[in-house]
Amino acid sequence: MAKAFISSAAAPAAIGIYSQAVAANGVLYISGQIPLVPETMTLVSDDISEQIHQVFQNLDGICQAAGTTLNQAIKFNIYLTDLAHFAKVNTYMESLLNAPYPARAVVEVSALPKSAQIEIDAIIDLT
Repeated sequence: MAKAFISSAAAPAAIGIYSQAVAANGVLYISGQIPLVPETMTLVSDDISEQIHQVFQNLDGICQAAGTTLNQAIKFNIYLTDLAHFAKVNTYMESLLNAPYPARAVVEVSALPKSAQIEIDAIIDLT
């Protein structure tokens, strides 16, 4: 199985021992993205709406580097530090994506890196 490692300056550099994304067998696997501004590597703000927007911008930057879009998503795994933000995530995703929507899991977690309130990883179809 041939793998291609995808990297984009339009998304934050890895803050651990992982790749931004890996493409294999027509599928793009994007590592969890938190709401870091790529140029500064700092959180966009403490506002959850801005954090949601930044995470999807980061995911989109990686998709573009791989020659695809978020509308090719197969599945999102979404991690929130407070499930009260679930409705805001839904509203944003509905404005961003075309139906039919991808599969998804949403999980409340006790903490995320850099005190982020949201992290999303994605599986994207490249075919």
